[in-house]
Amino acid sequence: MIGVIDRFEDNNKVVILIEEINEELIVDKSTLPQGSEIDTYLNLKKQANGEITVISIDKKATKKAAQTTSNLMAKLKAKSTQSKFKK
Repeated sequence: MIGVIDRFEDNNKVVILIEEINEELIVDKSTLPQGSEIDTYLNLKKQANGEITVISIDKKATKKAAQTTSNLMAKLKAKSTQSKFKK
């Protein structure tokens, strides 16, 4: 199971979105792997008791999402420079 860090809360809590099951997971910041930040993808494991725990950073998914975002931003910037109006 994979989740993505959505945001950090003021009380040292972290909100992780799990799209696969359409849920939010809230964990202590101290339980995250070192280097975790917003938009970092995490490998998660569902325990027998139903509890979901963070296993590690999914570097491949994080890199892929960052590249996709970068590509979309480049397309938006290219479109914004092409004005229909004469200067």
